[in-house]
Amino acid sequence: MTNPAALVEPAPVSRAAAPPHRHPPALWTLFLTEMWERFSYYGMRALLVLYMTASAANGGLGFTVVDAAAIYGWYTGLVYLAALPGGFLADQFLGQRRAVLIGGIVIAAGHVCLAVPSLPLFYLGLGLIICGTGLLKPNISTMVGGLYPENDPRRDAGFSIFYMGINIGALVAPLVCGFLAQHPAFLGFLGRHGLDPHLGWHFGFGAAAVGMTLGILQFVAGRRRFGAVGDAPRGRKAAEPRQAGPPFTRKDWSRIAAIFILFCFSALFWSGFEQAGSSLNLFADQLTDNVLFGHAFPSTWYQSINSIFIILLAPVFAWLWVHLGDREPSSPAKFALGLFWVGVAFITVAAGAWVNQRTGARVSPAWLIFVYLFSTLGELSLSPVGLSTVTKLAPPRISSLMMGVWFLSLAIGNKAGGWVAGHFDPHGNLVRLFLSVALVQLAACLVLAFLVRPIQKLMAGVH
Repeated sequence: MTNPAALVEPAPVSRAAAPPHRHPPALWTLFLTEMWERFSYYGMRALLVLYMTASAANGGLGFTVVDAAAIYGWYTGLVYLAALPGGFLADQFLGQRRAVLIGGIVIAAGHVCLAVPSLPLFYLGLGLIICGTGLLKPNISTMVGGLYPENDPRRDAGFSIFYMGINIGALVAPLVCGFLAQHPAFLGFLGRHGLDPHLGWHFGFGAAAVGMTLGILQFVAGRRRFGAVGDAPRGRKAAEPRQAGPPFTRKDWSRIAAIFILFCFSALFWSGFEQAGSSLNLFADQLTDNVLFGHAFPSTWYQSINSIFIILLAPVFAWLWVHLGDREPSSPAKFALGLFWVGVAFITVAAGAWVNQRTGARVSPAWLIFVYLFSTLGELSLSPVGLSTVTKLAPPRISSLMMGVWFLSLAIGNKAGGWVAGHFDPHGNLVRLFLSVALVQLAACLVLAFLVRPIQKLMAGVH
């Protein structure tokens, strides 16, 4: 294993070295690193609940939906909660670059554990992925912000490109990992070669390990592009922000307060949106007719729909924000739009559940396609905006720590989402369950709409 401390540090390079109309070359290294990390995460996430609830006879763990949803909620919540100590360690000791590298190595080790059919290694693998993601996730986002000088107009566009990398990984992962875990063609291939077809789950987890390994390799190969961005604290110049510094100004505290208000609404948003890997995944597997144009497909493949819509619609949103000019909604207003669209998504899946209860038959894939379309509209309104806003509002010397705080909102949302998913019962009142989620999202949207102007004042000039 490579010792990160032994890596040769390249000479500092100005963040503004790229021409004003181009993005820094290091953005593409971060783009690919995040793409492969998200491949590993979303590939494993697409399988997790289904693997836990599958019977032992089918190669799964045989957990109840309640237990599987609870583990899923704790796991996804802790993945983002770990971003808080991960950001702190980077700010104070490791630097973002070293934290990303160590985190990637630990994540890969976690996926290797999941690839082995052993319950103790299953839990160990989840723990390693939690720790590794806590180091990688907040710090790679902070490095993206660090590539651009303050008030650089390319920053938001850079985050949009970076977000595209997330979604390319998230698009391909369920297709690959789901094929290995569930598709009869691959399971038959295993059987013909003397292997237990039930090991398909573990081949899917193994593919996630390969993806993260590729991400690590290209990150190391591109390290010279970063210059001084992401250096450890002791490697910074004296003129740059250090561990000790002057007290925060009134403007600093005002902007920090704005982050925490948006934090609360972000947590509510993710409690609904992240049902994709739990209750919506179970809805796809148990209540949806997974046949398209006469061909059956694995239920895990629905997990790619969101990313397909992201890739198609992200350029539209980027064009729209620029086209609106001075009429572009503020960050809090975009958050309200995000909550609205997730509310609409859950009204849609509630309608699909009502059709299932009335007819007793599996419903059309069209229901989930529209659910993920509306969820995607919400995600594009809130998620990349949130990342960019935190890098603009956070005082520089605690930028990674504040990014970790921001990911804490995802931790809370994921844990709450896991608790909600524990109430999924294909023979119960799913209409009431999904409408309850929709009501929470729409109520939060209305509250935030009234708070847009006060939050804008707290942001002190940041749009």
